[in-house]
Amino acid sequence: MARGTLRIYLGAAPGVGKTYAMLSEAHRRMERGTDCVVGFVEHHGRPRTEVMLHGLEEVPRAEIEYRGTAFTEMDVDAVLARRPRVALVDELAHTNVPGSRNAKRWQDVEELLDAGINVISTVNIQHLESLGDVVESITGVRQKETVPDEVVRRADQIELVDMSPQALRRRMAHGNIYTPDKVDAALSNYFRPGNLTALRELALLWVADRVDEYLRAYRGEHGIRSTWQARERIVVGLTGGPEGRTLIRRAARLAEKGAGGEVLAVYIARSDGLTSASPKELALQRTLAEDLGGTFHHVIGDDIPQALLDFARGVNATQIVLGASRRRAWQYVFGPGVSATVARESGPDLDVHIVTHEEAAKGRGLPVARGARLGRSRILTGWLVGVAGPVLLTVLLTSVINTRPPDRGPGLANEVLLFLTLTVGAALLGGFLPALASAAVASLLLNYFFTPPTHTWVIADSRNIIAIVVFFFVAASVASVVDLAARRTQQAARLRAEAETLSFLAGSVLRGEDSLPSLLEGVRETFGMESVALLERASDVEPWACVDSAGTTRPIARPEDADAELPVGDHLALALSGRVLPAEDRRVLAAFAAQAAVVLDRQRLQQQAGQARELAEGNRIRTALLAAVSHDLRTPLAGIKAAVTSLRSEDVDWSEEDQAELLAGIEEGTDRLDALVGNLLDMSRLQTRTVTPLIREIDLDEVVPMALGGVPDGSVELDIPETLPMVPVDPGLLERTVANIVENAVRYSPEDKPVLVAASALGDRVELRVVDRGPGVPDEAKERIFARSTRNCSPRSPPGAPSTA
Repeated sequence: MARGTLRIYLGAAPGVGKTYAMLSEAHRRMERGTDCVVGFVEHHGRPRTEVMLHGLEEVPRAEIEYRGTAFTEMDVDAVLARRPRVALVDELAHTNVPGSRNAKRWQDVEELLDAGINVISTVNIQHLESLGDVVESITGVRQKETVPDEVVRRADQIELVDMSPQALRRRMAHGNIYTPDKVDAALSNYFRPGNLTALRELALLWVADRVDEYLRAYRGEHGIRSTWQARERIVVGLTGGPEGRTLIRRAARLAEKGAGGEVLAVYIARSDGLTSASPKELALQRTLAEDLGGTFHHVIGDDIPQALLDFARGVNATQIVLGASRRRAWQYVFGPGVSATVARESGPDLDVHIVTHEEAAKGRGLPVARGARLGRSRILTGWLVGVAGPVLLTVLLTSVINTRPPDRGPGLANEVLLFLTLTVGAALLGGFLPALASAAVASLLLNYFFTPPTHTWVIADSRNIIAIVVFFFVAASVASVVDLAARRTQQAARLRAEAETLSFLAGSVLRGEDSLPSLLEGVRETFGMESVALLERASDVEPWACVDSAGTTRPIARPEDADAELPVGDHLALALSGRVLPAEDRRVLAAFAAQAAVVLDRQRLQQQAGQARELAEGNRIRTALLAAVSHDLRTPLAGIKAAVTSLRSEDVDWSEEDQAELLAGIEEGTDRLDALVGNLLDMSRLQTRTVTPLIREIDLDEVVPMALGGVPDGSVELDIPETLPMVPVDPGLLERTVANIVENAVRYSPEDKPVLVAASALGDRVELRVVDRGPGVPDEAKERIFARSTRNCSPRSPPGAPSTA
């Protein structure tokens, strides 16, 4: 059977019109031919709401008597029997009268939904469980009736019923919400303008968050990557420099101008080391972003502009805030920079803000938009400079020589230096091989065009031979040194980028962030993956199981299905999906994997510690139980001892009848002692979760009288009707519990006022009551009266006062 749908009308405060909107929707559906009934709607004496009930079928309510007063609640059985298409159930957070089918009305609604009945309900924002503390700080009133957030989140539709505080107060003043005698008190307390405004903001933001969740889920299901500007979400690109705080504050001001604006500060660590990020400065910027209501993210990306744009589109951002470049004017020859590249490639769906700051144009600016490794285009440029450059230089020099007298030319020494410059440039751009090729080509060109006799491969002067040879070796040596320095720079930069990431990971450990889902989400975000999963198996032949995962795509089931996987120990693996990771990234990934294993071990150790505490608590309970029932154990032992002593006495000649009576007393005491010890051990095992109660259907009149064997005759008045339904219990445990409570009650009741033990049926359950007229429990002991094996030793009670089990 398909589960029914739930539609909820959410309001900021009573009186905004939730019930009226629900009834209006019911009338619209009835006009379309939909079968609608009223399961429970309370109009609270509001005439307009009461009028809306006319024409709607109402299921009769169930009458429940509680403490001598009759109450009405929704009759769940009647609604289920009626089986309408739609049921109207008002006040989702309402607490039902004791004796009802369920404790809370939302549980009644769950039953209707499970039965395939569509439900329309109402709830106020202050009744959401997670907002209890916030609402109390605003209104000064703690809401006792709450509904779990998850119940409301699972609703198929959530419709906000909104009204301005001024309009709501006018409705209140006109008597449309409360009776006239309550209006003044309500307006001056709960319905103050400030309270209503704050509650309204809570409702609007809560609904906006739910809409954002639906939007993210829809975009993920349909693979939508472009930005939908449904909400202002501002990404701040940080370099780790001091200007980052200025950018974060500027982004926060931009977010404040739009409703529900969100700030996401992101630092992208690249592996070419051109960014110089101070860990202390990043920590300050992280704190500032979180203090302003934003979030901080740490991402690794070789191409900073592309990584920044990917991150912004991934979070559905609408704006990007970047700082003006810190590079000097001459540094622009190496490229346009991150800001210009992001602005050019952002497209029409992202607005880019370039913010000026005090550090602009002061050097050590944003890195050039290129990867950490030498890209294909850069290598091709190196070969072009190394091979075509000497040829072009030769054409240029020969044209100069041809237009000038021989003694006015550049000279061989200057020509060698010019060719050497091209070789060094080829090394800087393309590495060692283009520089070596440049040295070889330049040597040949120098020999043919510039060494006398020219245009021949012959060198007349031996000194020129030395010059050409030295040139080649110097060019090759310089190219080698430059290439080695570039490689060392890249290695150092890579290690620094890894150190920054590991520092961030270590910081999360020191901050006590031991949530496995947040750690996996950090791995996914850092390496730009679609999903990350921590897999585990019990042995080499067992299948893999997913311990936890993060990401929008389907979780990975096996390491073989992942684009990148890293074993963690013998039976644990970290699997990533999205792209193939380079080998150097696996070192950092190994640190994350090790931390994930540590977090998992810590969680399991905490669980084991909890189990150990339960065992220790069980030992304490056993000791306390033995102390609590010491009197119950002594009574049959004393009787047995007295009977045995009497039988062994030689001073008295007992008749056969007397001996039989004493033996019967011994047998009865032994049986009672055996039952008492058995029940005591069962209760001890039950408290320590080492035994499962043996539940079976019994009549109370079979068990309760047996529990009264240890109290004096006439001290208890028993009222258990034979017509009561049978109850599912463990007879032994019930007998011991009743005996303990009744004996304690008898001990502290006046002799002329017997203890009443009565039972009655209340709804679908049976209630057993023990009523005494003793001195009562002191106020200071009431909070702990239901703690296991707690004794009341107040001045008003003698030593050995009752214990509650």
